[in-house]
Amino acid sequence: MYDLHTHTIFSDGELLPCELIRRMAVLGYDTVGITDHADASNISSIISAIEKIRNSAEEYGVRLLTGVEITHVPPSEIPKLAKQAKEEGAEIVVVHGETVVEPVTPGTNMQACTCEYVDILAHPGLITQEEATEAAERDIFLEITARGGHNRTNGHVAMIAEKTGCNLVVDSDAHAPGDLMSERMRDIVIRGAGVPSGRASEILTLKTNRFYRC
Repeated sequence: MYDLHTHTIFSDGELLPCELIRRMAVLGYDTVGITDHADASNISSIISAIEKIRNSAEEYGVRLLTGVEITHVPPSEIPKLAKQAKEEGAEIVVVHGETVVEPVTPGTNMQACTCEYVDILAHPGLITQEEATEAAERDIFLEITARGGHNRTNGHVAMIAEKTGCNLVVDSDAHAPGDLMSERMRDIVIRGAGVPSGRASEILTLKTNRFYRC
């Protein structure tokens, strides 16, 4: 199992990175991306801090992907920050998409979907077919999320991904222990988005996508 979008005390999460990793190991996760909210003020410090628990994650049998979630920045800043994150060691760059429950600046989805340094567009709300087509061309994944509020548009995201050939991932966007998903809940989230069982099984494993090779 994987979860590529989680938060710790380094942004608005409740857990230390090591406790998050331990709890996920107990739930059976093999791969975890820690992607705390980032802008120009903290992107470097987040990457540096998460790197320090790499050995701890290995001790618990978890492959840690150091990352960031670029959040609520002006769309024009996304390419620069995403490139900076990769250059400073981030293995995964998530962009906080245009969820319908937060005032994300219009244009964020398109900027993320056209940026070569972005890996995942999180909770992209009512993403357009044009935006998803751009993401598909760059192998940028769209997120099916378990996060309350953000998950209101999961069905739309799945439908647009099917039309455009865009890849999907299923993440918790966890901020607290209660947000972490069991194996059964992961299946419910993806199936609840309207994804057929065969396709859902492919999405729920990393072996069919590039994050397996990170």
